[in-house]
Amino acid sequence: MESTEMLFPTLLLLLGTVFLYLGAEGLVRGSASLAFRAGIGSLVVGLTVVAYGTSCPK
Repeated sequence: MESTEMLFPTLLLLLGTVFLYLGAEGLVRGSASLAFRAGIGSLVVGLTVVAYGTSCPK
């Protein structure tokens, strides 16, 4: 019985992890594409994404 009680929360955890990965991947790819079109260097984009990622949880 205990294994079926933990099935739903485990599936939700896995699903949340997948969505977190896809969201982060979309953010990085989108920002890189936007920067490429605007002619901004990849270093600036990388630093901006890291700064956003570290300050966002606050």
